[in-house]
Amino acid sequence: MSIVPPWLDAPPAPEYPYEESHDLRSGPQLHPAARDLLPFVGVWRGRGGGEYPTIEGFGFAQEVRFSHDGRPFLFYESRAWLLNDDGTAIRPAFREVGWWRPMHEDGEPTGELEVLLSAPTGVMELYVGRVDGLKVELVTDAVVRTVTAKEINSGQRLYGIVDGALLYAFEMAAVGQPLSPHLSAKLNRVAG
Repeated sequence: MSIVPPWLDAPPAPEYPYEESHDLRSGPQLHPAARDLLPFVGVWRGRGGGEYPTIEGFGFAQEVRFSHDGRPFLFYESRAWLLNDDGTAIRPAFREVGWWRPMHEDGEPTGELEVLLSAPTGVMELYVGRVDGLKVELVTDAVVRTVTAKEINSGQRLYGIVDGALLYAFEMAAVGQPLSPHLSAKLNRVAG
């Protein structure tokens, strides 16, 4: 006797019914546990530069989105594209998505933060760190790579909001190199 699950012949599902927002003036309320991350919620866009001991320096543009759906974490998405010296786009570059999970006790933020990031290059990173006002400092707790991914062993990230702009610096230890500067950028708020 075979039993047909009820979902097998069900009609198509409707659109995702829960709102996600990068604008705190509309949408769901920010979860109290994510209160320390409130200044980061929004869409940020700007330019930066990259370097590493094994590559030539390069310029890029980037858009970062921090959004939420009312639960105790922020969704994070970053996409970048390489630029010529005159500022014209060359091609898509690095992309990553993940979640910024503020630690909390009874719904109250502790200032500690877990950040999970995944990239199409086959690398997943778990960062731990602290939120201190408009500054976030993160260090890797674990790095997981697919068999085809480049060797990345650890990283440190520093984010800060300075004069209304989101600045960040990223250092990594990879491909036999010690922890070295890799990326930095200044992003301006364009929404949220």
